Amino acid sequence: MNMETSHTYNEIRSQTQAWGQAIEKIRAVALPDAMKTEQVIFTGCGSTYYLSLAAAALYQELTGRSARAVPGGELLLNPQIALTDQKSLLVAISRSGTTTETVKAVEKFKSEKRGEVVVISNNDEMLSRFADVNIVIDKGQEESVAQTRSFASMYVAVTAACVRMTGCADLLNEMNKLPEAGERLIQKYEAFARSIGENLAFDRFYFLGSGIRHGLACEVNLKMKEMTLTHSEAFHFLEFRHGPMSMVSRSAVVVGMLSDANRMHEAKVLAEMRTLNGTVVSLGESDADVVFDSGIPESARGVLYLPVLQLMAFYRSLKKSLNPDRPTNLTAVVKLDL
Repeated sequence: MNMETSHTYNEIRSQTQAWGQAIEKIRAVALPDAMKTEQVIFTGCGSTYYLSLAAAALYQELTGRSARAVPGGELLLNPQIALTDQKSLLVAISRSGTTTETVKAVEKFKSEKRGEVVVISNNDEMLSRFADVNIVIDKGQEESVAQTRSFASMYVAVTAACVRMTGCADLLNEMNKLPEAGERLIQKYEAFARSIGENLAFDRFYFLGSGIRHGLACEVNLKMKEMTLTHSEAFHFLEFRHGPMSMVSRSAVVVGMLSDANRMHEAKVLAEMRTLNGTVVSLGESDADVVFDSGIPESARGVLYLPVLQLMAFYRSLKKSLNPDRPTNLTAVVKLDL
């Protein structure tokens, strides 16, 4: 396989078009009044559960109201850990729109009249039938099993929705800069991503992200794991110092998703990993190995952490003679009899 024939490569490179569509979709839709509910629950499976983690953190940061992420399977099998007697707003996220656990959980939520449902997907399928608000970003559709363009498009949609719920029109307008900023990043740092990804002297990767970035760290960790069969894990920055850093050596890459507010503390963690002979890759708006230089406020630019790290996993997969379009043991749609 080469780059030109790889679905994954083409999906990563073209994803910014789907970002733009996601923003326009959110502008055009009437969103529920989340202020009338006790809590907002974001749910999904696999990549979209990690997206839910990022979304819940962002919603709570922007609105000051309670939000949490729950895996679709847990919401189905153990609803008592997430739901109360009060009304909730459920945001269900699924690339295919057919994810078994998520569909079943949402169907049960609706049948029990627990509250309204917002569906965010790349395909207008079964899940959309249960939606009070249905948001489909079809430009995020993919041929590959591993999510790249789809995840990014749905994350942009969730970000825009959270921003809209705050009533901050200026911040939503700032998001219009994302596609151009993403294109610049891909053009400028693809070679850098390739150099790290193809270096098979590295045998372990750690992705650090705190606050609204932790769910994104979990997602890029999954990309490295499933596409390249490489040992990889995701941690909050300061948590990494409590045991996991014992794994850092010359064969380790530590990827840091730097924030604005906590950069001083996060940079100290990365500096400590360098003293342990780890290779550090930092991403941030400025003063990093991968510099966004976007001018977009921090809460609205999270998607910019994704493309370079997706490319890193893609190039590593090719170097290991794997198929990034069809990762080992995975199929496009996992069906369960629930």
